[in-house]
Order: sequence, then structure tokens, then C-alpha cells
Amino acid sequence: MSDDDTIPMPTRSLGQLHVSAIGLGCMSMSAVYGDGDEDSAMHAIGHAIDLGVTLFDTADVYGATDNERIVGNALRSRRDEVVIATKFGIEIDPDSDARSVNGRPEYVHAACDASLHRLGLEPIDLYYQHRVDTDVPIEETWGAMAELVAAGKVLHLGISEASTTSLRAAHAVHPITALQSEWSLWSRDIEDEIVPTCRELGIGIVPYSPLGRGFLTGQIRSPDDLAEFDFRKANPRFQGDNFARNLDLVDAVSAMAAEKDVTPAQLALAWLLTKGEDVVPIPGTKRSARVTENAASVAVELSDDELARIEDISPIGAAAGDRAPKGWINR
Repeated sequence: MSDDDTIPMPTRSLGQLHVSAIGLGCMSMSAVYGDGDEDSAMHAIGHAIDLGVTLFDTADVYGATDNERIVGNALRSRRDEVVIATKFGIEIDPDSDARSVNGRPEYVHAACDASLHRLGLEPIDLYYQHRVDTDVPIEETWGAMAELVAAGKVLHLGISEASTTSLRAAHAVHPITALQSEWSLWSRDIEDEIVPTCRELGIGIVPYSPLGRGFLTGQIRSPDDLAEFDFRKANPRFQGDNFARNLDLVDAVSAMAAEKDVTPAQLALAWLLTKGEDVVPIPGTKRSARVTENAASVAVELSDDELARIEDISPIGAAAGDRAPKGWINR
């Protein structure tokens, strides 16, 4: 598939929120996967809108709060064309870089106001609890989030990396529009229980890292391909024997993609898009060429035989190593 082809972008529904079938994760536009590049980020976001992408995802913790400013600047002139999603709940100690989770009601309000200031846009279309605070009853956190909706600061509420228990408890306080969780060919653990619960409750699903934090693109052949300060160096799947075993999986995906004349990224995204009309992946990139490549995945058709082959290549549990460092996932 040529990157020059113009592909009509279909829309999908996350609850009552209508968005493009492919969104854009903006985390990498800050210094996370190596150095950030604000000019490239601004251009990539504008290019995505031109291609019909409407869902843009950021968080207050990305880029030490700078990511929201970049995204807000890029989207401000085209506000009526886009859906802005951001998150609260993860705090980083500036001295030690230690992570903590905060779901206290007073923090919910303060975090939202700070995000609105950095974005320079109001309201926030979709506001996620980034991680569940196991020390605070989720009903208290979601009570405060519901107050944000009542105040007109936020239109829709979401949650990230939640268990079925957390989903049900939060949804009982205020309807959840979307669950954002990791889901890809090498991270499929949500398929057994969490996806069915979302569908029972009418919650849309927004897979983050749908390309395995870039591994499924086939562009990473060695840990040495990662920049010095790339946070993936701390990810178990990018280390030691796990890396070699996961590279075998990627090579099988790449071989199948070559047979179909698509890229490995397009094949991986096309597979995820077949999982339901309530699924909206948000591959992240700061490069316009990758935005084009990812958007074109909506045109990749997979037969039943091809889907079965993909399942054989990468069944649930196929990836080697934990998907995140210890302590990064709270449910």
C-alpha cells in the first residue's frame, strides 16, 4: 500500500463520542522515546487532522507536563475539528523521578484546572483517570470527576488500565465513555474479561501502544537502536532474551505484511481494527510519514484465513516478558 494513497478515514463511536477510527497518541512528542521535537510534533498533528484523524491523546504527566502545552498549541486553530483527550492521576517526583498515583477528589479538581491551563482549550472532550488509586475508593475519585462534567470543564469521562471491578464501580457513579488500555498483537490480556465487560457496559476501547511501543513496526532490531534516555530500555520486553524472542514474533508479522504489500505496522493496526467497531487505536508518533502510514491501515482488509494466521503467529501470551516495569500498572 502506497503512503501516497489518500484513504477516507471512517469514524467509530466511543459511547456517545464519535471519533476517527484511528487516533493519534501524542506522548512521544515529548522526550520519552528519545528526544522530543516540537516542530515535528506540530507538523505531525496538523497532518493527522488533514488525513481525517480527530482523536488526539495526551496526559498531564507526559513530558513533565509540557506535552499538553504542545498539543494545545497544535490544535487550537482547529479546535472544532478535533476531540482532545487527556489524563490525570500519575505524579512524578521531580527530585527522585519516583511515580505515585493520586485519586483524591481535591487532586482531581486541581489536576483538571492545570490541564485546562496548559492546553489553553476548554472543555476537555475526554478526561481519563490515568491509573486507579488503590488507596482511595474509586467512587470518591469518580464523584469528583462527575463534578467536572457538571461544571462544564469536561464532556466525557474515561479510565485507563482498569480492572473489571474498577470499571463497574466507576461506571455506577458516572458513565464511562472509554477505557484506555494496552492492546496489541503482543499485549492481549484484556481480551478475556475486560473487553467483554466494556461491551456489556457500553464502554468504548482505546488501545494504547497498539504497535507494541514501536516493536511491531519491525524498525527496532537491537536494544542499541533505542536512544540513551528512551524509557523502553527499562521495559522487560526490550531486554535480554526477551528481546530476541519477541524479535522472532515481529519477524513473522513482518513476513506476512510483506506478502500483503503492507507494512508491519499497518498489519498490526488492521488486526486490531477487526476486533470491533468500538475499538479506536491511538498509535503514537511525532513523524508525519508515520501518521500517513498508520492512517492507511483503515484500508487493509484481512480475510478469515489471514486473521487465523495472525492468531497463530501471536496468540494470547505470545510476547516474552512483562509488558511494563513493576509498579507501572494499577487496576
